[in-house]
Amino acid sequence: MTKIERWEQRSEIPLLLLALAFLVAYAWQVLDPRLNGGLLDFLELISWAVWAVFLVDFLVRLYLAEQRGRYALSHWYDVALIVLIVLRPLRLLRVLAFARVLNRSASRSLIGRVTTYVAGTAVGAVFLGALAILDVEQFDPEANIRSFGDALWWATTTVTTVGYGDRYPVTTEGRFVAVGLMLVGLAVVGVVTASIAAWLIANVQQDQSAPNEQ
Repeated sequence: MTKIERWEQRSEIPLLLLALAFLVAYAWQVLDPRLNGGLLDFLELISWAVWAVFLVDFLVRLYLAEQRGRYALSHWYDVALIVLIVLRPLRLLRVLAFARVLNRSASRSLIGRVTTYVAGTAVGAVFLGALAILDVEQFDPEANIRSFGDALWWATTTVTTVGYGDRYPVTTEGRFVAVGLMLVGLAVVGVVTASIAAWLIANVQQDQSAPNEQ
């Protein structure tokens, strides 16, 4: 086990708990925009504190890497999550930090359990996508996504590639969220289709091999 792998194993649970705290703080601000100033400042403090921990985590991993330049290039998504979310208009990218930590944990603990992993990804994408789209759309005067129910409906139809078109983003940031959710939906549908095909092929091969064994 390398030094980076040991560090990730030790920091995985604390980072996951911090990511959950961040998600609660982020969701609270989006779902209840009438928060008083003191509570809003406290939730913002939690959000930035978690971001700072993610920054420290990446710097530690970069320090432990044998080839730091190559490690940074191969983990460009970590760099992007750390750098881009400093800009206020890109605050919705903070949601991806939660997904990033979950993915690091799930990639080891859910190997071979494709159905569970895909279902978790789909549910997580719908919930996080709904939060992100509501965050950037709800105050636009031309928006038609103004409640969490609207956002959930839009995210569900987008991930499942149904796309009724009754709810849609009108802001530039919202359209970026939509593109990301569309890509997730295509990936989820592709994995489900491939899993079903693999299961059918395995059953056919098993049925064909049964007479030969007899």
